[in-house]
Amino acid sequence: MFENLQERLERSFKILKGEGRITEINVAETLKDIRRALLDADVSYKVAKEFCDRVKVKAMGQNVLTAVKPQQMMVKIVHDELAEFMGSQSMDINFKGNPGIVLVAGLNGSGKTTFSAKLAANIKSKRGMKVLLAACDTFRPAAIEQLKVLGDQIGVEVYTEEGVKDPIRIAKNAISKAKSEGYPVVIIDTAGRLAVDEELMDEISALHKAVQPTESLFVVDAMTGQDAVETAKVFNERLDFDGVVLTKMDGDTRGGAALSIKYVTGKPIKFISSGEKMEALDVFHPERIADRILGMGDVVSLVEKAQEQFDEKQARETRKKLAKDKFGLMDFYNQIQQVKKMGNIKDLAGMIPGVGKMMKDIDIDNDAAFKNIEAIIMSMTPEERDNPDIINGSRRKRIANGSGTDVPEVNKLLKQFETTRKMMKNALTGNLAQRMKAFRR
Repeated sequence: MFENLQERLERSFKILKGEGRITEINVAETLKDIRRALLDADVSYKVAKEFCDRVKVKAMGQNVLTAVKPQQMMVKIVHDELAEFMGSQSMDINFKGNPGIVLVAGLNGSGKTTFSAKLAANIKSKRGMKVLLAACDTFRPAAIEQLKVLGDQIGVEVYTEEGVKDPIRIAKNAISKAKSEGYPVVIIDTAGRLAVDEELMDEISALHKAVQPTESLFVVDAMTGQDAVETAKVFNERLDFDGVVLTKMDGDTRGGAALSIKYVTGKPIKFISSGEKMEALDVFHPERIADRILGMGDVVSLVEKAQEQFDEKQARETRKKLAKDKFGLMDFYNQIQQVKKMGNIKDLAGMIPGVGKMMKDIDIDNDAAFKNIEAIIMSMTPEERDNPDIINGSRRKRIANGSGTDVPEVNKLLKQFETTRKMMKNALTGNLAQRMKAFRR
């Protein structure tokens, strides 16, 4: 995400490296380079110019002129302006209503249906609310079936009406069902087109007027850059939507949409989505995204992801097993599954300052990274997983054959497991020792 923009901005800041103070000349040179970087990221010329003008005003302020390290000061000013342009702070969606109605709109291929399911999963798991999905995309043949499959996957009911082509009727009946059966939230997946046309705008406007949603979200493919911003502008003029969702953020996105949409439409970005996994949906935090664009990482989001997947009951069991030397390979396997749920390893590494840059050219796929480890563990007998010490030479050979790996890979896993087990036990023992010491005092 934003790798190219990050590199370009870093080069721009180097113009000020070694300068004793900020002057109008070196600021102009730096901003010229920053403007080019923004234009290359598919930010419109008008937005890029406004951004640089605002940075210049702040950079030439009296307090900055006496700065000892102008490069660091310029980074801070650019960071604050990036966050401001993207909305300053995160914005929640409005569920208040009986039921709360979320209308999801956008063009075909933007990821509306997948996002609708992701949002339903998010509301169900993080807010503990019952959700009803309404399949109102009667234009795309596979849309209803796709939503049904995703609904089954996340355990959320999908309301459909066989043979009915009127989305307003389907939406109203879904809302009636939600009221009578106690669903606090209805998410309406609507039809899109390959491009903005009058038929689409009339249909979505009529649906919006008929259901009076508590929240209207415009879903846009982040990879389309300036085109996404223009589409958002047209939809906003007709719908006056409440927020934007940027999808496909794991693709070759240059960042233009994220940096421009709030400025052009005046509406906040509320979510960013990446990949097909139902967990891959994040609240949009402008300041954290600004951190990532400038290579500062995003440790807060990383901690939040870890907390979301943290299973307190499982953690207690793990502590007990470690204390009794009962921590086995199946426990190790379960921990790997928790790590995988947090997201793509490369994306997670990008949240740690400096690490993302180091891994930029490394192609890592979660499934591939853990595939051999999982295969080896699942090729063991239950007894071997519980007590790895019994795995002798002949057992290692059998496990290697069964997992499609070789003996050195089995040996490597067993060594990694033993190291992990020792580290976890030492950490646990150390904490207990510290607590005991504090108690004696």
